[in-house]
Amino acid sequence: MKLLLGPGPSNVDRRVYEALSRPLVGHLDPEFLEVMNEIQHLLRYTFRTQNRLAIPLSGTGSAGMEAALVNFVQKGDPVLVGVAGLFGERMCDIVQRCGGRLARVDADWGHPLPLDSMERAIRTHRPRIVAVVHGETSTGVRQPLEELSRVTREQDSLFLVDAVTTLGGVPLEVDRWQIDLCYSGTQKCLSCPPGLSPLTVSDRGAEVLRSRRLPVQSWYLDLTLVQKYWGAERTYHHTAPISMNYALLEALRIVHEETLEARWSRHEENHRALVVGLSALGLEMLVDPEYRLWSLNTVKVPPAVEEERVRQRLLRQHDIEIGGGLGILRGKIWRIGLMGTSCVRENVQRFVEAFAASLQAEGFPCSARDALDQAGQVYKTRDA
Repeated sequence: MKLLLGPGPSNVDRRVYEALSRPLVGHLDPEFLEVMNEIQHLLRYTFRTQNRLAIPLSGTGSAGMEAALVNFVQKGDPVLVGVAGLFGERMCDIVQRCGGRLARVDADWGHPLPLDSMERAIRTHRPRIVAVVHGETSTGVRQPLEELSRVTREQDSLFLVDAVTTLGGVPLEVDRWQIDLCYSGTQKCLSCPPGLSPLTVSDRGAEVLRSRRLPVQSWYLDLTLVQKYWGAERTYHHTAPISMNYALLEALRIVHEETLEARWSRHEENHRALVVGLSALGLEMLVDPEYRLWSLNTVKVPPAVEEERVRQRLLRQHDIEIGGGLGILRGKIWRIGLMGTSCVRENVQRFVEAFAASLQAEGFPCSARDALDQAGQVYKTRDA
C-alpha cells in the first residue's frame, strides 16, 4: 500500500473500498435510484448549497470543467478566464473550442489573480461568464473568491469555479459566495477513486441553460439531458458507473460524519505542521502564507538537488508518492498533497522523516529530528 501524497489521487478509506465491491444492480433499479437521491443530498451538503442541480458527472474532474463550459458558452459569448496556472490555461482552450470570445487576466505562477485587474477586466468586457480556479493544482495557490464574486455579480455575469482540489478539504461556500457553476473531482479531498466529477449549478445558471439558442455541442455532457436522468423523470441517458457511485456515496457519508468544519480544520492543521517541518529542513514554500492551499503544498527545489531523483527515492525506498512541477515550474518545485484520508498527523510525520532521508542522500544537509520536533509543536499546541 503506497502512501499517496501527490496532487491526486489520495488514499481511499477502507469503507469506500468495501462500497466498491458491492454487487451491481441496474442503473434504473429502484435501489440504485435511492443511492442517487442520497448522493445528491450529500453533494448539496458538501458544496454548501441548496441548488436543485447537484450531481456527479460520469467522468473525471476534466469532464466537469468541460461540462461547465460547453453548456454555458455559445459562439460569440464573451468569457473572462483568470489564469494563474495550468488549469486556467485549459479553461481558455475549451472556451476557444466553443467559439467564445476569450478575455484573460494572467497572474505569475505561484501568485493569486490580482483583484483589481480582474475587476477592470469584468467591467471592460462585461463577460457572460467569469471563470477561475479556486485551488490551482499546478501551483498550490488558493484563490480568494468572495470579493471576486461580488464584482462578478455586479455585472450580472455567471461565476464559474473549479473546486477540484478544494471540495471537502478547504472552505468552499457555493451559496454564500454566489457561485453559479462549480465542479470538482472525486479523487482528491473526497478520497474516492477517480472517475466522477461532482457538479452543481445555481437556479440562475439553470435558467441560462434553458434559454440557450442552440443545442449544447457535447451530447454526452449536455446537462439538459443528464439532469433528466438524475431528476424526477429518471430518463435514460447513459449507463452510470454503478460501483463508482457506490464509492462516492460512502465517501460523502464519511465527509458528513466528520462534518465539513472539522474536516477543514484537520486539513489546515496538518498543512501548518507540514510547512513548519519543511521549513526546519531548510526548504522554502512557493506560495505566500495567506494564499497557500492546505490540500496541495508546493515546495521550491534547492539548488544542486535533482528533484526527480528525490521523488523516485521516496517512491522506491519509502512507498511515498509526491508530484513534480508542471509547465514552467517543471523541475523547480515538489507538489505534496494532504488530502482527505491521506491528511493525518501520522502521514505528515512519516513523510517529513522520509523526505529528510531522501534529501540527505542527494547531499542536502538537514535534520529529520529537528523537523519532526518543529512539526510536533503544531500538534502539541492543539492538544493543549
